[in-house]
Amino acid sequence: MNPAIIAFALLLGGSLNLIAGAAAPISAWPQFRGPDASGVAAGDQPALVEFGPGKNERWNVAVPDGASSPCIAGERIFLTAFTGGKLETICLNRADGHVRWRKSITPDKVEEVQKGCGSPASATPATDGKQVYVYFSSFGVLAYDFDGREVWRHPLPLPFQEYGFGSGGSPVVCDGKVLLNRDADKDSELLALDARAGKVAWRVARPDFRMSWSTPAIWRHVGVTEVVLAGQLRVKAYDLKDGSERWLARGLPSAVCTTPVVGDGMLYLAAWSSGSGNEPMAFYADSVAGLDANKDGKLSRDEIPAGRLKDFFDWVDTGHDGFITPEEYDGRVKAMRVGKNVIMAIRSGGRGDITETHVQWSQSKGVPYVPSPLLYRGKLFVVKDGGLASCFDAQTGKAFYLQERLDVGGDYYSSPVATDGKIYVASLSGTVLVLKAGETFEVLARNKFTAPISATPAIVDGVTYVRTADHLYAFGR
Repeated sequence: MNPAIIAFALLLGGSLNLIAGAAAPISAWPQFRGPDASGVAAGDQPALVEFGPGKNERWNVAVPDGASSPCIAGERIFLTAFTGGKLETICLNRADGHVRWRKSITPDKVEEVQKGCGSPASATPATDGKQVYVYFSSFGVLAYDFDGREVWRHPLPLPFQEYGFGSGGSPVVCDGKVLLNRDADKDSELLALDARAGKVAWRVARPDFRMSWSTPAIWRHVGVTEVVLAGQLRVKAYDLKDGSERWLARGLPSAVCTTPVVGDGMLYLAAWSSGSGNEPMAFYADSVAGLDANKDGKLSRDEIPAGRLKDFFDWVDTGHDGFITPEEYDGRVKAMRVGKNVIMAIRSGGRGDITETHVQWSQSKGVPYVPSPLLYRGKLFVVKDGGLASCFDAQTGKAFYLQERLDVGGDYYSSPVATDGKIYVASLSGTVLVLKAGETFEVLARNKFTAPISATPAIVDGVTYVRTADHLYAFGR
């Protein structure tokens, strides 16, 4: 291994661990969901069960609005935030939370995000141990060194979206490339930038995909490194070297918020979307034709009463001419009917359409909406809105327990993480639950906070970092 890399790791006070294709210190949580985007802390070190404001607290610091999770390298914590019309990158000291540096940019236009659905600063930073990479959909990608000097910037056009949910995917850095999910309601693509210079390494158009919120997953197997990206109705894998397509698997819902996880020779994903897997929507003639007051064979916005269809008018109006035709409406109905809410395990080694050949098992119950699945000690854990937890045998799909109640209801945006035989799950309402990572359902603690939590916690060296809507906390003995 390169002596300079070894020296860098020792300088940061840790041993070496391979993270997303780059050598990084064990004292790291280098991207969304940490090492290899697994959600599992490196070294599986002891961590707290009971904690919260004022309890086993090392420090806390007020932070601006943002939904990104902590990214940690050595003694630095990186966050993004949105305040006063500016997009900020903030570097904090891991020992006490004080600000080392902060950089801001002012975009020409800020991405519109519905209140409570996200933030213009939702993407978690990523680091390769040398630089930190941040993505703002309202601007593009920026790279900073660890002292806050801008190394490069790569502006990108604002993604076109009709929902107003905001962008959700985070950057991933692997083998000298920064990878981005740029799926939108127009001009979807998977983008790879050169990590050193910020130039385009390759880009792959995804015209058959619309808006999704998944982060790319890295899968090394059968002698190749793949970039796996889940999206509308299917998941696809691309060769990291040049972006060439390697395989696809069908059977996903009409939209995907979660990120796949890799381990034990398989890739696991879970995806749920409103309408998919539920009672099928009726076609135009049987449901909304009666709303056509002027009998011109199409629906204007004014003809539709307040409700779900009016809220999603622009998505159904694929021609963007201010009218919904029977063909447009029925096309959306057909897509929703094809979509399936699913938890899926895919074996390695496939090429082409592997739907019928490499899907090891699938499950339609307990499917999460936003939280990504967690693979830990041979088991797959998922958390569904309403506070319903499920656990499956990762190899066979056998349910150890199914939709057990956490007794903390509402929505869950944060993804579960694990260490030391414990699973940490944060509710949007502001409770971090600690579960025993076994075949039997057991809640060890319910730790309450005073503000909502949408960011995924980070665990490094036995210290748990929790970002709420207004503070970043560090908990540890």
